[in-house]
Amino acid sequence: MTEQEKYMKEAIRQAKKAYALEEAPIGCVIVADGKIIARGYNRRNTDKSTLSHAELLAIRKAAKKLGDWRLEGCTMYVTLEPCQMCAGALLQSRMDAVVIGSMNKKAGCAGSVLNLLEMDGFNHKVAVTRGVLEEECSALLTEFFKELRERKKRLKEAAGEGR
Repeated sequence: MTEQEKYMKEAIRQAKKAYALEEAPIGCVIVADGKIIARGYNRRNTDKSTLSHAELLAIRKAAKKLGDWRLEGCTMYVTLEPCQMCAGALLQSRMDAVVIGSMNKKAGCAGSVLNLLEMDGFNHKVAVTRGVLEEECSALLTEFFKELRERKKRLKEAAGEGR
């Protein structure tokens, strides 16, 4: 197992915590000097907050741990490609790199919809690695959304709307 796979496995463990809360299973860890300094998982519904994305929660914890908003020398491992808000936070935090499991064709801003992280014109760029444990990350998301659709269908049927 490579070092990238080792840290992505921990991000997947975080994503499973979100899954257990019936949240979209997205997880991440932030690594500095070969050690995990922060973890995060999606909590938008639980916290009733748009800002409770895995990446933002982990960035806040990492900054607190390091005593600085600048996360230079850090790498984030995240199970799903960051959205525009999280990509912006990665840039603003001065994170060195991000390692992504699964790409997000509908909202990803590290290469899918656009690539904020490596765009010319900003005062910082974040190095991007894509596709680490992609199948495992994608399968978790696919399973979650399949279950969500089935749950919604059952609720509709129970309410008499499925006739």
